[in-house]
Amino acid sequence: MRYLLLVNTDPDLLDALPPAQQDDMMRECVAHAAELRESGTLLASQRLAPVETATTVRIRNGRMSTTDGPFAETREHFAGYNLIEARDLNDAIRIAQQFPWARTGSIEIRPLADLPATPEDVKPGWRG
Repeated sequence: MRYLLLVNTDPDLLDALPPAQQDDMMRECVAHAAELRESGTLLASQRLAPVETATTVRIRNGRMSTTDGPFAETREHFAGYNLIEARDLNDAIRIAQQFPWARTGSIEIRPLADLPATPEDVKPGWRG
């Protein structure tokens, strides 16, 4: 089963660490990702540019607006993702907890759901 690990960081917690410890966490992350990639568990991963570079697009009442920054004001910021193949949720949790970012934020685990292949494949209740 495929899961998306959504990595969120708390900049205050991360910035409170000495730079050398931050570097060590990144090395730990890269090493863990390499092990997962070699085993075929990690299918894709990417770090995001800082939240200050984000632009949010909304359309309300037919009008488009853009806002600099993220949609929601939160303490934690979406920092990246890891797409993994895991046996089940418990296996995904085991993999997620090994990423250092769980110590300075959180890792949300979401199972992937297939998209309809064509517009005709969209059935009532597709959101569930």
